[in-house]
Amino acid sequence: MKNIRVFFSILTISWAGISICNYSTASQVNDTNISDFAHRLDDGGITSEKSIWNGYERHDFIYDTRRCIVVIPKNPAGHLPWIWRARFFDHEPQTDLKLLEKGFHLVYMDVVDLFGSPSAVNHWNTFYNYLTRHHHFNPRPALEGMSRGGLIIYNWACANPDKVACIYGDNPVCDFKSWPAGRGKGKYHQPSWEACLKAYGFTEVQALKYKHNPIDNLEPLARSVVPILHVCGTSDTVVPMPENSDIIEKRYKKLGGKITVIRKPGLGHHPHSLKDPAPIVDFTLSYTTPDYDKFRHNLRHGLTNSHIKFTRQKKGRVAFLGGSITYNSGWRNMLCHYLQQRFPQTQFEFIAVGIPSTGSTPGAFRLTNDIFKNGPVDLLFEEAAVNDATNGRSDIDHIRGMEGIVRQARMLNPDIDIVLMHFVDPEKMKVYNNGGTPAVIRNHEKVAEYYQLPSLNLALEVTERINAKQFDWSNDFRNLHPSPFGQNVYFRSIKHLLDFAWSQPLPENSRQTPNPMPAEPFDKFSYYRGRYVDIDKAELIEGFTYDPLWNPEDNIGTRSGFVNVPVLKASQPGAVLKLKFTGTAVGIFVTAGQDVGIIEFSIDGSAFRQIDQFTQWSSNLHLPWAYILDAELNPGIHELTLKTTDQKNQKSTGHACRIVHFLLN
Repeated sequence: MKNIRVFFSILTISWAGISICNYSTASQVNDTNISDFAHRLDDGGITSEKSIWNGYERHDFIYDTRRCIVVIPKNPAGHLPWIWRARFFDHEPQTDLKLLEKGFHLVYMDVVDLFGSPSAVNHWNTFYNYLTRHHHFNPRPALEGMSRGGLIIYNWACANPDKVACIYGDNPVCDFKSWPAGRGKGKYHQPSWEACLKAYGFTEVQALKYKHNPIDNLEPLARSVVPILHVCGTSDTVVPMPENSDIIEKRYKKLGGKITVIRKPGLGHHPHSLKDPAPIVDFTLSYTTPDYDKFRHNLRHGLTNSHIKFTRQKKGRVAFLGGSITYNSGWRNMLCHYLQQRFPQTQFEFIAVGIPSTGSTPGAFRLTNDIFKNGPVDLLFEEAAVNDATNGRSDIDHIRGMEGIVRQARMLNPDIDIVLMHFVDPEKMKVYNNGGTPAVIRNHEKVAEYYQLPSLNLALEVTERINAKQFDWSNDFRNLHPSPFGQNVYFRSIKHLLDFAWSQPLPENSRQTPNPMPAEPFDKFSYYRGRYVDIDKAELIEGFTYDPLWNPEDNIGTRSGFVNVPVLKASQPGAVLKLKFTGTAVGIFVTAGQDVGIIEFSIDGSAFRQIDQFTQWSSNLHLPWAYILDAELNPGIHELTLKTTDQKNQKSTGHACRIVHFLLN
């Protein structure tokens, strides 16, 4: 092939009101070893000017009417990562050069005159699609925005949060009212402000009322767990930190986003970057590894029925069953919002019945009452791995409780889709880091496999991501009750599972079909016929009384659904009640507060057995606790006798027993 003579004119650009000149010298390059990128450009009918930039092959070309640059690494990384620079190509390039050494492509598209407007975002969308589809670049680039480049990297990222690996802003403009409008302490630059108004099609009044600058629109990034790094001069008078990066930092943290701000004391808008770019490079590398997305889900039979129901019938009933991580606001709220956005024409009913401290055993007995009382449920999210473990339930309990929920739900609605989730806690992380699998996850997965349920192992994902130093437990996740950041991690992974399950269009004539239902249960004594029995069915022999609206007098905590409700209560030893029932299992749902004692029970006249109602949390909480008294009875009619005793846990203050529900299988 012929040698190509390439030349570049002097380019004068306005940088936040400061004009600078970028001189690129002519160079002659030999095209005998033209890169694969260049071949693909040719295949697409695009002519590029090829040169050498800092020792690397550079291509300049026009795409979608905009000037574009792609610099090719000498040894491209296999997963084709790239850093997408928004502005001021070639200025303070030390980060770009280090990433080129690591196998990154360096990409630039000039939308300087568009100030991050919707038109700029559209140009970037088109270029992104071209690079990822035609050149197979990694679907999640790192974004780099200096000064006014902050407007486009943020606005594009907020429009495409799932396509962003990370954001590096360098003294970035995050609100055009600060610069170029100069309506605060930022520097006013009239030509740029007039160009900005033109790009958005705004009058000045409209622009000053605009509520979608980067500082206003961070929630999509937080929900997608996009990490952010800012490098800023604390004395910047052109793009002042208090009007830009400080607001981003405060609001992003409040939303649960992960952001780091490197402050350069006493420095202004210039110089950009860092003399040693290692912190920027390390940040970028951390979030662009080939296996960054450590999603741990198993789709199995899938979620086709709910997809059909939401898409074709435009109605959906979605339920959330679990403990405190389901009860608390966070991932569940985000997921409801996501479903409404994904199916905007669908009328949803969301049933949130998480009860803190409860796991799969109580879940199986309250399913009909709490989930299905208003009719069939189309999609059920179930989590119990944290409480089943921390509450000391046995391996058998793990299986019987979880199968009780799953099989019972399938019996009530054969078309129901169920997602089984395993949330994280420090003990599970310890087991994984020691090379094992937590028993509760192993047991719940047996049920998921038996019934071909989609499952999502968030415990393993979080452990792996912490080990990969993407975030840490103490500062970021913080607790088994996740911080806002942790809630975002959970939501992102659940959303990914649903996106994956619903990625293909539905066949035209698709219809809901019953999900797999094995003829026999995995464990014949599992609680798949579990239900509540009203306490008024009991015969009160002595000492127990009926309180129609129980409320504690000791001012310690309670749980919703277990206060201001009817209970059978006794406070002294020697209280007795009886219950006749039909089934293979019987239990009680009690409020196990600081004053509960040891009770004893007999079934069908058998020897009395004892249960200490006091739990490790009872001192500070009237804890809802399900005690299964016997789970392997012969089918038929039985009689339970239950007594309070004069014995108690040494930490307890009394001998009380308060029964909210009887449990029968």
